[in-house]
Amino acid sequence: MSRIILSTESGADLPSDLASKHDVQVVPMHVIMDDQDYLDGSLPVQDIYDYYDRTKKIPTTTSTNAYEYHDFFAEIKADFPDCIIIHIGYTSKASSSFQNAVLASEDFEDLFLIDALNVTGGLMAVVMYAVSVLENEPGIEPAHLIKKIESIVPKARLAFVPGKLDFLRAGGRVSNAAYLGGALLKIKPLIELIDGNLVSTKKYRGKMNRVAEKLLLDFLNKYDIDRENLYFQYSLGLEESIKERMDEIAKEGGFKNVKWIQAGAMISTHAGPGGFGVAGLEA
Repeated sequence: MSRIILSTESGADLPSDLASKHDVQVVPMHVIMDDQDYLDGSLPVQDIYDYYDRTKKIPTTTSTNAYEYHDFFAEIKADFPDCIIIHIGYTSKASSSFQNAVLASEDFEDLFLIDALNVTGGLMAVVMYAVSVLENEPGIEPAHLIKKIESIVPKARLAFVPGKLDFLRAGGRVSNAAYLGGALLKIKPLIELIDGNLVSTKKYRGKMNRVAEKLLLDFLNKYDIDRENLYFQYSLGLEESIKERMDEIAKEGGFKNVKWIQAGAMISTHAGPGGFGVAGLEA
């Protein structure tokens, strides 16, 4: 039987140790700063915030283009001859990356694309689900695995609050940006993935320690998240005391495995410093 290889984008924020451990191939997206194009993963996140502090400008991001996808898929095929690639992509509703993967895929056989309709921890949750299925059922037929992954996509949930509204507003990824007014009132918007779109669904007021706790409790009350895994996302600058409190709540909630994910350069460009989020799969 041909080997199945899983792949995704850097926008999943899949830690390099997990990617290496589970042989998940990751293609980088892009961050542009001072007209210089950096591959996501090659640029320290702190450089983004230093750049903003120095210039009051926010870097921009771009998707992986079709040529890069072609080279990416070709390299996987060269490393794993006769393999079957299942690519789990960043939501097509917020980036052209998935469509570029579709264009590149036309030159390959045994290459299947799944739009995860999610980003960062939500996308990672889908990828890690695929990893677990493949490792628990190594002889699974590709079509069956694809069906299982597609069935879990609507169950992936992600919610986060950005560290700075400046970054989120500049990114232009939230569909109802007008709802985000009120930075001077210390209001933090809750951003969720709804049908693949980043949408501001409510507002929180106060310091991040209170906001993060409220977000997590609201998230767990709203969704029946599978207790096997919970994913916390954070951007640089989140206080350690907040992380400790989130761990306490997760433990009290009966979660077996809690994974903290640091947002990479691409996601951090939109979330700003000190952001917090949570993701998981509904039971």
